[in-house]
Amino acid sequence: MSSSEKVTFTGHGGHLLDARLEKPAGKPRAYALFAHCFSCSKNSLAATRIARHLTDHRIAVLRFDFTGLGASEGDFANTNFTSNVQDLIAAATYMEETYGTADLLIGHSLGGAATLVAANQLPNIKAVATIGAPADAGHVLQHMAHHLEDIETKGQAEVQIAGRAFTIKDQFVSDVREAKVLHAAEKLKRPLLILHAPTDETVGVNNATELFMAARHPKSFVSLDKADHLLTGAEDTEFAADVIAAWAERYVATPAPLAPEPTGENHLVNVSETGEGVYANFVATEYHVLRADEPDRLGGINTGPAPYEYLSAALGACTSITLRMYLERKGWPVEHISVNVKHRKSDEPDANGWKPDIFTRELYVRGNLTEDQCGRLVEIANKCPVHKTLHRSAVIETELGSGT
Repeated sequence: MSSSEKVTFTGHGGHLLDARLEKPAGKPRAYALFAHCFSCSKNSLAATRIARHLTDHRIAVLRFDFTGLGASEGDFANTNFTSNVQDLIAAATYMEETYGTADLLIGHSLGGAATLVAANQLPNIKAVATIGAPADAGHVLQHMAHHLEDIETKGQAEVQIAGRAFTIKDQFVSDVREAKVLHAAEKLKRPLLILHAPTDETVGVNNATELFMAARHPKSFVSLDKADHLLTGAEDTEFAADVIAAWAERYVATPAPLAPEPTGENHLVNVSETGEGVYANFVATEYHVLRADEPDRLGGINTGPAPYEYLSAALGACTSITLRMYLERKGWPVEHISVNVKHRKSDEPDANGWKPDIFTRELYVRGNLTEDQCGRLVEIANKCPVHKTLHRSAVIETELGSGT
């Protein structure tokens, strides 16, 4: 059974910061650090639920209150975005000194922006995940738009945020305006997962787009469909935690991953159950997290494509990419390629008594091509690598992993 332990450590300004370590049953396979949203605390619904749900994946999580918030010491009025970043660095240092590692940074809203900046100063962090993070820390000033003139002329003002009064000083305003979050994302040389709700009315989803475009690979984006900015729905926090755990497994899990890292042509795909329904799974590739399931009629809950749909998709995608490569090399005028793939079992058994799988592929090519050129494209489609794999035969080797 998982457990929660109260801990304290010294923050950037020498103040004692209050924290909780959520621990899984047994030895953790990774340690994560969670940064809460602006003016929130470690006890926000998102911080608490995500941290606790991650323990189901054997990830220990330290969630803490920034200086001047929650149960931490210090005066919030004297803090700013830079001090939050410094608190994060202090927290990661504490984890490394106490538990031997800090593997994953997770940040919500402005805390997500702070994790991006902090990660560039924490060389031992293996991966970063943001939730509803702004691409510009100055975005937080919208909470105090009507007070900015007073803050800048009088030096400070009392601002109501989420029903609570906070003293905001002019140094806070200038600090967030100068923060370079997109630059930090661009410099980040660690895997990045961006989670964002397309209906987020507090921090628009365009912020996720900006962060994704700025970041280097490996980077992934996952939509928190229908969630609000604070992730008040339990199903949204659980989904976020499951996605983070599935994505992070290849980067932060200790001991060794369940399967070897990909080398050469060995492309690792990890599939793990989500805990939803009977057949729902996460499918984690090197850069993406997808879903797989069965439709309702087969006992699933239809949270993602079925396995044979993925197989058909692989054939269709490989066909389209192969055709485009050929067309680019030839310089033929084709504007658009589309491929339909249908799968069924044959009604008639073959010579070995098996009913073979039949994939029907339809090519749609929009462009000014001759009849001979169109015929050549059919020949090229039949030479795509996935077509060859399915048409010939494959060797499947199965073994029990050491992490079982």
